[in-house]
Amino acid sequence: MSSVAMSKNKYDVDMTKGNIMRHMIAFSLPLLAGNMFQQLYNMVDTWVVGNYVSDEAFAAVGTVGSYVNMLIGFFMGFSNGAGVVISQYYGAKKFDKVNKTVHTSIIMTLVLGIAFTILGIATIPFVLKNIMKFPPDVYPEAKEYLVIYFAGILGLMIYNVGSGIMRAVGDSKRPFYFLIVSAIFNVVLDFWFVLSFDMGVAGVAYATIISQAVSAFLVILSLIKNDSCIKLNIYDMSVDFYLLKRIMSIGFPSAIQLAVTAFSNMFVYSYINFFGKDMMGGYTAYSKIDQIIMMPMQSVSIAITTFAGQNYGKGDMDRTKRGVKSAMIISFVVTAVITLFVVVFAPVLTRFFNKNPEVIAYGTMLLRYISPFFIICCANQVLAGALRGMGNTKAPMLITLFSFVLFRQIYLYIMANFISNTELPIVMSFPVGWIVCSVAIMIYYKSYIKKIKLNEL
Repeated sequence: MSSVAMSKNKYDVDMTKGNIMRHMIAFSLPLLAGNMFQQLYNMVDTWVVGNYVSDEAFAAVGTVGSYVNMLIGFFMGFSNGAGVVISQYYGAKKFDKVNKTVHTSIIMTLVLGIAFTILGIATIPFVLKNIMKFPPDVYPEAKEYLVIYFAGILGLMIYNVGSGIMRAVGDSKRPFYFLIVSAIFNVVLDFWFVLSFDMGVAGVAYATIISQAVSAFLVILSLIKNDSCIKLNIYDMSVDFYLLKRIMSIGFPSAIQLAVTAFSNMFVYSYINFFGKDMMGGYTAYSKIDQIIMMPMQSVSIAITTFAGQNYGKGDMDRTKRGVKSAMIISFVVTAVITLFVVVFAPVLTRFFNKNPEVIAYGTMLLRYISPFFIICCANQVLAGALRGMGNTKAPMLITLFSFVLFRQIYLYIMANFISNTELPIVMSFPVGWIVCSVAIMIYYKSYIKKIKLNEL
């Protein structure tokens, strides 16, 4: 590798030194803004469908997310594994291994992208009909949307792994810039395809995959033109099987966690879908808003993963623990403020997506009963992120699977069959799972941090 590739890029940030709180805020803000722009074009998709297509299309686009997240979540686990490996080597100043991990990660993404495209399209009818139990009036739009979406899913995967590589070395700014461009493309294409060409859900789907392809192109171009240890060179494209094994060992638990949790959520949606398209529409509006509430804590979680990875790689556990405390403070404060706003203005926020009175009533109910529990999620998001940064992905996986899958499904079965098969008790399965997860991970983290041993990378 050339000396240029071993150097430090102006966008890279060494988090093993300097003010911790400043690092957390400076790294999290571009992440948060980027997530907001990403959510913006997701919200525009939903808004356009809800206001200019049909209630059936609105319910369809809004409730297929768990199916998409199952495959994307599985990939994101491996992507996170690559980010952890890169951040640890970066903190340890082993820049040659950083660069080899970059090339290995890109090849892994291309292979998985082809596989997920085929698998996603092939399983659509079975999943929608037999697992999620879509009503017949909603099924056609959902299927049409998903076929197009999975056909272009590689763009999303390339962007995610590329932006993860940049964030692992402290660069959260450029992924944010690329998302801005992608969001603008998506918004313009949404209106163009749906309003000008009357393409319905197909237009929304095409707008999404085209905008994702743009962000993928930008992130790859940026890596190719990079002058630091994350530089991508087509002549160096090869798989380092030792590093691939490290990525897999760290990423596989996260992959299983994200995929199985999303798969479990499909069964949760089957309970929600039982109440018809108005409830599905209300949940669609709620889910778009709850993603905004989750953004600050998720951004801080990614920040603490990078922070913990770099400082763990350096061997500084005291600084790592202080970083976790700072991350907790930021996420709790910001989430509390946003939640208060959402609870107060719940009807207005729901009406933005759909003006159907029944949909508004359901969306308002969900926001006001579930949103206050988001403050509890901060603990499991931040602590899971810190553990992953230290290379411990198995414990967050097991705790999450128990809380969000096993416990939640038991709760739903008992509630639906023996206590009250009505809307509110069913959807309260979400906050109940969050509480269990946060309590369990706090207990584990306190025990783990006392006996952790730094391993040779």
